[in-house]
Amino acid sequence: MIIDAHQHFWQLERWDYGWLTPDLDVLYRDFMPGDLTPHLRQHNIDGTILVQAAPTIAETEFLLKISDETPFVLGVVGWVDFEAASAIDNIIRLAKHPKLVGLRPMIQDIADDDWMLRPDLFPVFEAMIQHNLTFDALILPRHLPQLCRLLSRHPELRCVIDHGAKPDIENGKLDSWARDIAAVANSSNAYCKLSGLITEAGEGWTPSQLTPYVAHLLETFGTKRLVWGSDWPVVTLVDNYKNWLDLAISFIPDEPARGAILGLNAYELYGLSQR
Repeated sequence: MIIDAHQHFWQLERWDYGWLTPDLDVLYRDFMPGDLTPHLRQHNIDGTILVQAAPTIAETEFLLKISDETPFVLGVVGWVDFEAASAIDNIIRLAKHPKLVGLRPMIQDIADDDWMLRPDLFPVFEAMIQHNLTFDALILPRHLPQLCRLLSRHPELRCVIDHGAKPDIENGKLDSWARDIAAVANSSNAYCKLSGLITEAGEGWTPSQLTPYVAHLLETFGTKRLVWGSDWPVVTLVDNYKNWLDLAISFIPDEPARGAILGLNAYELYGLSQR
């Protein structure tokens, strides 16, 4: 069983993707289920987790509608405005949909590095716990100490770090990232996604660039708390679906670990067996 635990769909005409501009070239078009299906069939992918790409409730509802019509979408990670007075009401309403498995505030784009620690957000994280939703932490390396503190406040919050917290692989910056992500792994039950790393390595990336980063994630999170994701179609900025999947498999030490990282861990992380 292989689960792609991080993929996206979007339609340009919806106009709520502030980051998606024409200069992104290959990404500046619609990507919908029909575009992903050939990759899933070619590589025997059994299902996916569909992740938000815009900070709007409309985006979450758009993705949930797709999930209703697309059997291979096993779960949706949506978005809610955590700062809104209606945040908890929106979580309660959206969580009634059986395929909503998580929420992802786009923390990497928020100016305040301490945003996730704001006292007024405490009830929102507690509502996520109550409604069995996973917190997808879209963060950068500088946010890792704050994430460590957040998870100590909410030890029951199921959390996964997207894209390994986006280390600066292109410039070979390793030490501070390695220290801070190890602190999260060692002090919490957080998972981490083995996704998005070749994008952080940049054009002309080589496997040797990624080796120390992936080795560190395997050492700190182990094979039970890493989940693989393609980050399709963003991955196409630097390579393709097949090459990233093949490379990820080559990093995983044995067959039991491959079964966990490529599939079983995603079931646990997103509570799929309970839905």
